[in-house]
Amino acid sequence: MLKTRVITALLLLAVLVPILYLGSIQLFSIVATLFFGAAMWEGQRLFNKPAPLLMALVWSALFYYLSLNGFLLSSPTTPLLFALCVLFWLLRLIPSLAFGLPALNSISNSTLNGIYGLSIFGCFVAMTVLFAHSPLFFLSVMAVVWVADVGAYFSGKAFGRRKLAPSISPGKSWEGAIGGWLGVLLVGGLAVYLGVATDIFPAKIFIKLGVLGFVLVFTLLASASVVGDLFESSLKRRANMKDSSALLPGHGGVLDRIDALIPVLPLAALLDLWLR
Repeated sequence: MLKTRVITALLLLAVLVPILYLGSIQLFSIVATLFFGAAMWEGQRLFNKPAPLLMALVWSALFYYLSLNGFLLSSPTTPLLFALCVLFWLLRLIPSLAFGLPALNSISNSTLNGIYGLSIFGCFVAMTVLFAHSPLFFLSVMAVVWVADVGAYFSGKAFGRRKLAPSISPGKSWEGAIGGWLGVLLVGGLAVYLGVATDIFPAKIFIKLGVLGFVLVFTLLASASVVGDLFESSLKRRANMKDSSALLPGHGGVLDRIDALIPVLPLAALLDLWLR
């Protein structure tokens, strides 16, 4: 299993690194569209909706058309989309973790499917906007989630005792979540202190909002990453699926890799646009 995970990760890096190096928004849009389509297909399956492939193709065509025409980067509605995604999480998706998901064959399930689908769409739009800012800036935002995930994993393994959400994801602990949060603050703080670069997300937040603002923003983002992970776990548990798909051997599906990014990236992109 480990060998398979490593091979898949290396193949993904072989695709990502040249795009980051070239800084081509066109190439990025093509790859983003492929991953977006896969995520939408998996999402439709988790919600037990008919014709998941057809719906994924429709969403992908829309995303690519808007990307190709630069609409996502220039439209005044883009910040509104990010704000809407944040509201979706606050008002509907997060509460579902406490009150449970609706039945698969209900109208509420269809509504929730639409909300989550728009949230995934907003996540990939945010990816495009952040990449257009600069590939390094894009990576610095993605790193928030990666550090939170790695920190949570090792902290949970070493110190995990109190279950975070046993009915949703028994493997996650409060100690792991706290470790991920501290890791985010530490790595982000070191990036600012060492002056790694001025045009990265941690530096921008620190310069614009100061120490307290930095701590608050990165606490919020670390918390959002946990929420995104838990929500997708709840969908899989309801659908009785271990992974969202088997598209990424050793890693599960695309949603399994980006679940924590879905609430984080629109919020980070909204902050980036607000602080410019």
